Amino acid sequence: MVAKSAVLLPLYIYPEAGKWDTLHSTVAANPTLHFTIIVNPNSGPGYAPWWPNSDYLRELPKLNAAPNVRTVGYVRTGRAQRDIAEVRQDIAAYAGRSSEPGLGVEGVFFDETPNLYSEEVKTYLDQITQDVKDSTGILGDRTVIHNPGTSVNKELANPGPDITTVVEQDYTTYNTKEYQDWLATNPYNRSRSSYMVYATPGDQVQLFTLSIRERAEYLFVTDLVTEFYHSFGPSWSDFIAAMNLP
Repeated sequence: MVAKSAVLLPLYIYPEAGKWDTLHSTVAANPTLHFTIIVNPNSGPGYAPWWPNSDYLRELPKLNAAPNVRTVGYVRTGRAQRDIAEVRQDIAAYAGRSSEPGLGVEGVFFDETPNLYSEEVKTYLDQITQDVKDSTGILGDRTVIHNPGTSVNKELANPGPDITTVVEQDYTTYNTKEYQDWLATNPYNRSRSSYMVYATPGDQVQLFTLSIRERAEYLFVTDLVTEFYHSFGPSWSDFIAAMNLP
């Protein structure tokens, strides 16, 4: 029996009518498969006059109504160089939407987080992580995800976020000895690790997904080579099938 994993989906597809139908159908057809979905309205929460946005107001509540879905809001950190006041403003914007039915999120996905330790970096990451945990407008468990896209220094994992994307890489590079040697330094256990692997050969998607289920609890695998977070791609159904196998 293969360890059970959840889908961690960067949903960077603008929700024009019908564009999220594949996802809605997949979620409904797989009630025992859990989805953590990163919503990214406008390179972050989006602000007036762009927000409120009628397409998101129509589609996001459908996702949030599903019992096997939690949505988390996208926030860019710029390798901890972005002004922390702007990051906090984004967190507050997501939190403020929980007063509107169906628009709240259950956590934050911090993109472009550093993987190398410094005192300044750790302070920055700890502060924004705690901001989410302290925010009454963030719903559920207030899940915090960091995305360095690679293994991190162990000092950043004390205590670190709930989940860290320690792999955001193409299939070929992932399978090199050099990459695996570096990945072996990952300080997080399986339950706190996420892998996102793109450019996976279509005929390998199912087998590869099964193999990495043993290593990370949160996964996304696609055969797309470019713009892999902007469409579901031909391999989407194979990926979901592999995630469902016992």
